[in-house]
Formats: sequence, C-alpha cells, structure tokens
Amino acid sequence: MNMAVETLPQVGNQVANAVLAVDDLSVAYGKVEALSNASLRVGEGQIVTVIGPNGAGKTTLLSAIMGVLGSRGQVNFDGNLEAVPEVEVMVSRGLGLVPEKRELFSSMSVADNLLLGAFQRHRRGDRSHAQTLQEVYELFPRLWERREQMAATLSGGERQMLAVGRALMAKPKLLMLDEPSLGLAPLITREIFRIITTLRQQGVSILLVEQNARAALRVADYAYVLETGQIAMEGPARQLADDPRVIEAYLGLTSKHQEMLSS
Repeated sequence: MNMAVETLPQVGNQVANAVLAVDDLSVAYGKVEALSNASLRVGEGQIVTVIGPNGAGKTTLLSAIMGVLGSRGQVNFDGNLEAVPEVEVMVSRGLGLVPEKRELFSSMSVADNLLLGAFQRHRRGDRSHAQTLQEVYELFPRLWERREQMAATLSGGERQMLAVGRALMAKPKLLMLDEPSLGLAPLITREIFRIITTLRQQGVSILLVEQNARAALRVADYAYVLETGQIAMEGPARQLADDPRVIEAYLGLTSKHQEMLSS
C-alpha cells in the first residue's frame, strides 16, 4: 500500500503532557535508511501504537529511541532532550523496553530474573523493590506460581509475562513493547492485551509496536502507521481502525483471525 503522509483529526490533545517526543528520527544501516524522519508523541497515561508490515522499521524505531541503535534526530523523554540517546541513561530516567525476543536469563529463576529488573533502582539506593515485586506477582499470578522455576522451562506466554514483569520492576514512566503477541496462542494474546490496558490504568504510559493491528488499535488511544521506514498515517486509534485504507491493508485479509486474537 502506498499512502501519502496524513494526520487525521485529533480527539483531545494528543501531544499534551508528552512523556516522549520524537522528532525527525532517522536510522541508516550503511547506505540503506531503515527509518526516515519519524516523529511521534506519547502522552502521560496513554497507549500509543505503531502498526505496519514486517520490515517497516518498527523495531528499529524502538531501538533508536532506547539508544540501542545510533540515530539522527531528537528524542525528548520526560523533559530531557537526548540528541544521542544512551541505553543506561534512558533506563535510569524511566524508559523500559520489552524486546521482541524477550531476552531473559534462561538459566536463572523467574524470581531472580525479576529482581534483575530492579538493578538500576537498587544501585541508586532505592530499596522498595520488594513492594514492586509483590505488585508484579499480583499482576501475573502465574509468575508467582513459577517463581522458583528456571526461565528456560516457561511457555511462550509465561516468558512474555516474565519479560514484561522484569521491565516493570524498574518502575518505568514509559514502557515500550515490541510485538508482545508474537508467537502466542489466542488465549494468551488476549491476556497480554488485557494486562496492557491494566498497566495504563495504573498510570504507565505505553508505546506499543504490534503486527496484530486490530488488537493494537482496540487498546490504543493514538496510532501511527509505519511503512518503509516512514510514518504514513497517524490519528486517534478509533479513527484509524475505521479508515478504509487501514482496513484494506491491515484489517481485511486476516480480519477474522485478528478479531479472535483481540476480542
């Protein structure tokens, strides 16, 4: 699909109290530009989603914001302008990332994986991680049941829960999720999206990258469509979900399957 860049009418003030403001972010692999002048906003307490096909640059976008990849442009997070984001600095300021591959410590227990998520807090002298651990176990009862098991023994859904729980142990102001439903069974996918909604209700801002466009647009407040490294469309999620071009490109062919996953 070849869309012209378009901003749909906004509902409310999407940019008010932005915890994350990205302007003209670009990433190149050699001479190939994987991300071109991408700009987006995530307001406090919002779920903002980025949808698009495989290879559009969605993971590249998150990696650049986090500082994992070098980039050009500006990243303003929680009032601090980062011309060149650095991972440790971004984490210490309250940015969390749950990568697509989970990246757990397989030979460590569930509990120890979670505690590692609070490492930066502990290093800063914050000793309140026990309370956060209890909150994570309440959010994910299955992790409490599996707390002594090695991460390698968990199912795909449990590993995703552990990856999100570990990120929450850092008490992030903004949580970035890269394809949280990837490879998960429908029941687990629905559970993951319910948890995403719960996190927003608890005050966590969320930037969600997701191929399951129907589920993402259902939970999000605002949405961006990323194609071939460029923002092609943006607008309130409900309006994008009703846009004929989005329906044709992302909700049409697999609508029944995505409806099952997102309901």
